[in-house]
Amino acid sequence: MQNGFETASFEPKRDEDDGPFLDAGPISLIKAGASALMDRVRNASIGSLLWPWASAPARPERLRPTAYLDGLRGFAAFLVYWHHHELWAHPPPLTQVFETSFGYENHHYFAALPFVRIFFHGGHFAVAVFFVISGYVLSAKSLSLIHAGEQAKLADNLASALFRRWLRLFIPVIITTFVYMTVVHSFGMYIELLETKPHYLRAVWDWFCELKNFSFIFHNDKKGYFIYNFHLWSIPVEFKGSIVVYTSLLALSRAPRNARLWCEAFLVFYFLYIVDGWYCALFVSGMLLNDLDQLAAKNQLPAWFDRFRPYQQTLFYTMLVIALWLGGCPANGHDSKDLRKNPGWWLLSYLKPQAVWDVKWFFLYIAAVLFVSATPRVAWLKRFFETRFCQYLGRISFSLYLVHGPVLWTLGDRVYAAVGWPKETRLVQLGHWWNRFPLPKTGPMGLEVAFVLPHIVLLPVTLYLAELVTHLVDEPSLRFPQWLYKAVTTPRPGRLPA
Repeated sequence: MQNGFETASFEPKRDEDDGPFLDAGPISLIKAGASALMDRVRNASIGSLLWPWASAPARPERLRPTAYLDGLRGFAAFLVYWHHHELWAHPPPLTQVFETSFGYENHHYFAALPFVRIFFHGGHFAVAVFFVISGYVLSAKSLSLIHAGEQAKLADNLASALFRRWLRLFIPVIITTFVYMTVVHSFGMYIELLETKPHYLRAVWDWFCELKNFSFIFHNDKKGYFIYNFHLWSIPVEFKGSIVVYTSLLALSRAPRNARLWCEAFLVFYFLYIVDGWYCALFVSGMLLNDLDQLAAKNQLPAWFDRFRPYQQTLFYTMLVIALWLGGCPANGHDSKDLRKNPGWWLLSYLKPQAVWDVKWFFLYIAAVLFVSATPRVAWLKRFFETRFCQYLGRISFSLYLVHGPVLWTLGDRVYAAVGWPKETRLVQLGHWWNRFPLPKTGPMGLEVAFVLPHIVLLPVTLYLAELVTHLVDEPSLRFPQWLYKAVTTPRPGRLPA
């Protein structure tokens, strides 16, 4: 449910800079790339593998102005982790509690309370926030060039961004899912929803066939997910949204301020009310927010914004409350009729546009845009996302998103079986793990002893692997596309470009 700013919704780093290869020739580019790779291999010592935090960058003395976005992205990634564990550990029909509102079918659980439910069911809201942040950060550099009238630099910036985007998003996906497939097959592990293959080459071929379709965003496959990590359904969506942002920036690069803002607003309307493009609306809204922020920094906002200045504090707190209410939108069905069965949502259900197929994404769109807009204007909330904890989660957020599913389906499923969480597939396939270390299921729904205590093991393992993937996969996947772009666009000395 994500910086200089070119990052993915779940990416913790900046990557709009061209890095250390800016002025290098082709030979030096190759040498620099090879040297960087060898340094990475040499640095991957046993010590760094056992304790990857040792190579983590030190916290800067002074955070940059948009550091709260990193923290927000990181905290949202943690909500995704928690949401998926809640749904996976609890057997049906208990999972319905997290998908419905307080009072649904006369069930009243603390985890389903308005506002509170985001901490148990916040994964969908987090993904929507990811997409708004992506639209914001992907457009930042280009918008600054548009405002400055630097058309030539804008063309270079967009060319570099388009070239690097697929590589930056899918290289970590390719590496982590391949390792996951290999480990599962090598140890003969049972994984729910993942079919066992007769031999390794067959497993590799199946993984490749899934990957090639998953990573080609124009394919006609309606499945829309990758069986080797179905939580990554949002990565192709991220790439599609990135293309929408880049093409919109290019199309509007010569438009004057008011025309550009009106066109961005119309695009949001188009993606919500004319076609079912809710994720495009989230990306474009992030771009619009960044445009407005940059104009506000230069005191160039349209004059009618001044009317709201006396009420801005009230306005932003109101936006925050609305965002937290709508961010808990029930997800027990895709239709308005399903939403009306949830207390507190009957009247709201009639606001759904005809074009939107899955009703929750319309309300999550509103919630995410309002939340991202309000966060930097609500001082205590901004400070929270700038804390060391949230900044750490922001740095590993993309890797956390990549690895939390495999940990859940391998170690997590077995731990939940061992502490006594019943589930038909666990009883059949993991019977030898069943109830080895039974724990009481006392406590509020979603915070039972038998659910919370396993995270003493599961959370450190997940964070360790996320740190390891950040160090060995995520950071190199930022630098490699930069190096490759310079390698293919730098002409050889003494020759005209072909």
